Amino acid sequence: MPDYSRVLGDVVKVAREQAGFTQAELAATISRDTRTVLNIENYKGNPKLEVLYPLVRALKIDSREIFYPEMRCDTPALRQLRLLVADCSEEEATAIIPVLQAAIQMARNCNTTAIK
Repeated sequence: MPDYSRVLGDVVKVAREQAGFTQAELAATISRDTRTVLNIENYKGNPKLEVLYPLVRALKIDSREIFYPEMRCDTPALRQLRLLVADCSEEEATAIIPVLQAAIQMARNCNTTAIK
């Protein structure tokens, strides 16, 4: 079994469970047979792009989790934050950058104060 099959299977299973899908519900969402999802999660799947693309999109998986697993320093909160930002328009992103910068600075100041 190639390493990428294990990475893909684990990422899909975690994302599916977090999204609240059963294997059958996810399969129906991407117009595939339940065995397709089952095989991927059991490291037996080597899906073509026509399966992988709708799967990643339906589960809102950050593709870096699949293709760069060694960079995984993700937490559920960071993943959620990335998804929220990804849904912003350019104007919204421009507007929230200073707010986010200030919030991060406040959080860091609070953590520094709590440590002392």
